[in-house]
Amino acid sequence: MAEANRTEAYAAALYAVANAEGQLNSVGDELFSVARAIEGNDALRDALGDPHLPAERRQQIVEDLLGARTSDVTLGLASMVVAAGRGRDLPAIVDALLSMSATEEGRQVAEVRSAIDLSEDQLSRLATALRSATGHEVDVRVVIDPTVVGGLVVRVGDQVIDGTVRHRLSQLRESLSART
Repeated sequence: MAEANRTEAYAAALYAVANAEGQLNSVGDELFSVARAIEGNDALRDALGDPHLPAERRQQIVEDLLGARTSDVTLGLASMVVAAGRGRDLPAIVDALLSMSATEEGRQVAEVRSAIDLSEDQLSRLATALRSATGHEVDVRVVIDPTVVGGLVVRVGDQVIDGTVRHRLSQLRESLSART
């Protein structure tokens, strides 16, 4: 089975369970946070994806990490994926799950990277702006990323909008270099 098909199959299974439990939105939010934590921590990603580490140990890492911070459904789903040896793929599986969920509702997922948490008003205005830019309703998912010094990086599907201070300074630097 091709890797993309395997990812989609796991995402479909997670979707089916979360939906059957009536917790699709909350489980999606929790898994999104878990996936971003795994992406941001090389040691965690390596441990969860280590085929030489017994499945029980990988599952214990998930239980220790999530504990009482997530629902039993989220804990069970993350643990199942890790036990199956797909811990390293969990971020891609979660992204596919969120995409499935959004598509079912006629929406798109917008991943927003920001150095700080955004207020409800900022999220609402951002969702409105993205809806205007894409022509679709969007589910805004925020990732706190300290490397984003100021501004935002937004990814909706294959489209990336880089509104960071770093990007703007780079553009200004290139513009000034072109003039000399």
